[in-house]
Amino acid sequence: MNLTDDLLLRYSRHILLPEVGVAGQTRISDARVLIVGAGGLGCPVALYLGAAGVGQLLLADGDTVDLTNLQRQIAHTTAAIGLNKADSLARSVRAINPEIGVRAIPEALAGAALRDAVAAVDLVVDASDNFATRHAVNRACVHAGKPLVSGAAIGFSGQLAVFDSARAGSPCYHCLFPELAAGEPEMRCAEAGVFAPLVGVIGAMQAMEALKYLAHAGEPMVGKLLLWDGLLTQARVMKVPRDPACPVCGQAACQAG
Repeated sequence: MNLTDDLLLRYSRHILLPEVGVAGQTRISDARVLIVGAGGLGCPVALYLGAAGVGQLLLADGDTVDLTNLQRQIAHTTAAIGLNKADSLARSVRAINPEIGVRAIPEALAGAALRDAVAAVDLVVDASDNFATRHAVNRACVHAGKPLVSGAAIGFSGQLAVFDSARAGSPCYHCLFPELAAGEPEMRCAEAGVFAPLVGVIGAMQAMEALKYLAHAGEPMVGKLLLWDGLLTQARVMKVPRDPACPVCGQAACQAG
């Protein structure tokens, strides 16, 4: 993307940062990012990536806006109740930055459609709310060799990690969280609740990791898991190694693929 005078002004606070500069902002503006999920996490991620000038955003979600979403899903308004979340979020992003491309995918991506969407972008942000989707997105990213920024939030607790199977020693999501056994329950916001600003905190950190990665600024959280405790306002970071026996990214899986 050619950074015109207007775009240089729009992104000037990024360009002033020596870690970003014109080169980093140009990389951001040339990038394509898929965000899976347009809810509590996806809203702040998309708003920040859109405002920061990511050139092409793909927003995927098959759900519709509900009254219970409005307590935390900040890109959706009362007038959007009943609308598809991806469409509603795309509208909000375009209102902030009409200079970028935003495409809404009003469906839950799966199978070939998910693999094709992942293959078409430079980076994927997982802002979904269930393990089945997270594992499917992880498999697609490992298969396509695309970096994945993963986040989760429930109650007052959040998690953040970056996975990049193209980097030596990087784990994948499955290394950290093996798939649940059939019938094993998982915690959902609808049953457990979620503190409204928590999704903003985790979503903003996902956006920061994505932008750092795209701009080549700093060090991404590859091989690490951040655990956020909102009640105590404390963060703990753990190192996560690759599992050589992982059925998704381990040596046997890579040879089979």
